[in-house]
Formats: sequence, structure tokens, C-alpha cells
Amino acid sequence: MARRRIGRVIGLVFIEILSFFQCLKFMHKIQNMYKTDTSPRTPPLVDQAFAQLRRDVLNGTYGPGAKLKLDELQAAYGFSSSPLREALSRLAQEGLIRADERRGFRVTAISAEDLGDITRMRVMLDVQALRESIAHGDDVWEAQVVGAFHRLEKVEGRLSDGPVVLDQGWTDVHTAFHMALISASPSERLRTWSASLFDQAERYRRFSARFRKTFKHKSSEHRKLMDATLRRDADTACALLQEHILSTERNVLSVLGKLEHGQGG
Repeated sequence: MARRRIGRVIGLVFIEILSFFQCLKFMHKIQNMYKTDTSPRTPPLVDQAFAQLRRDVLNGTYGPGAKLKLDELQAAYGFSSSPLREALSRLAQEGLIRADERRGFRVTAISAEDLGDITRMRVMLDVQALRESIAHGDDVWEAQVVGAFHRLEKVEGRLSDGPVVLDQGWTDVHTAFHMALISASPSERLRTWSASLFDQAERYRRFSARFRKTFKHKSSEHRKLMDATLRRDADTACALLQEHILSTERNVLSVLGKLEHGQGG
């Protein structure tokens, strides 16, 4: 009897142990099903080519009207022709480059007419996007705007009196601030078009900055814009943003006019 009882107890213990390990196996399977892959992933080659080409077009590495030859781009960036062609097509869709008659690509020319068109569209779209953001933005959005301005102010404060627009760090935080302002707009298309137009205007800002002799930090303008936005004073904020956009056009046109006059003389 004692042996049978011991055998029965051992059998029950074995079953419990087996059940325990089966339970662990099941839990591990469930964890794997819901496990989030946090390892960094390398962007696709097309995205890498697009980002690098876009950066170099915006910062003037390829000047206005420059021919973008595929073989030279392959040598410069190390990508094959396929991702580069796709990247060029995407840049053409943004208006940063143009397809020429021979199926090649050139950087879009700089002109007062093109800048005027960009500015007109920015006034139409950016101002509306800001008004919608003010109407729909929540506390998280407000915090993003404040944080973006804080980073912009910090970077600008560390720079000299030179052309801040030519500093990539300043450009990045300046772009982030303006995109944060409109990020609460419920229209994805509106936000996307505004971002594209902002970058097209950025190319003009960078171009003109190389020829300006005086430079002005704009943190006071940005602070007024932020304050009006956080007060939910849509009319004032939109008026400030419109003037901000128009002042960029005036500054660039002044430089373009001097360059044209100098070439004509």
C-alpha cells in the first residue's frame, strides 16, 4: 500500500511538473506573438537615396539648373540606378527638380516668378493648416509646439551673427517648429503639401543667405507666433504666420534683384 501511495504521489508530481512546463511554453509563445521588434531597421535604398539627394538639393550642393547625371550620382552616393531614378522622380513630384526634354533631370531654376508662386501657395495652405491646428490641437500638440520652439531658441542662441539658415542644425529645428504648428490639422494632404512648399522655400532661403551681408535671428517672430497659437488666438497667429512667409519672400527678392542688377551692370 505504501509503495502504491508513493507511486501515486510521484505520478501526480510528475503531471504537475509537466503541466508547469507546458504552461511556460504557452506563455512564451504568447509573448512572442505580441513582442515588438525594437531593433533599428535600415531604411530602404530608395528612401536613403531620396533623403541624401533631397538634402543636397536643398543645401545647394547642386545649384539651380544643375544637371543631375545618373552615372555621376551613382559614383557620388554608391546607389544603383534603380533607387536613384525613383528618388529623382519623387524629387520632381515635390518640385525641387525638373525632368528635361532628354529624359534627364535638372535642379529647378531660381526665379522671382517661382518664388512668388511658392509664397502664394504657402499663404493659402500654411495659414489654413495653422487655423485648423489651433481648432483641433490638444494638450499634447501644445507641448510639441513648446518643445519645438525651445529647441529652436536653444540652437539659435548658440550660433553667431552669421547666416543661421546655412546651419543644418538650425534648419532642422526651424523646420520642426513650423511643422509642429500645423501638425494638429486633420488633413494629411494639407500637412504634406505645406511641408513640401516649406522645403521649396527653404532652398530660396539658403540661396539668398549666401549673398546677404546682414542677418537677423527670428526667435522673437517665432515666439510671438507660438504665443498667439497657444492662446488659441487664430486670427493673430494666422496674420503673424502670413507676414512671416511674406517677409521671407521680400528678403529673397531683394537679393535676387541685386544679383540681377549686378549681372546686368
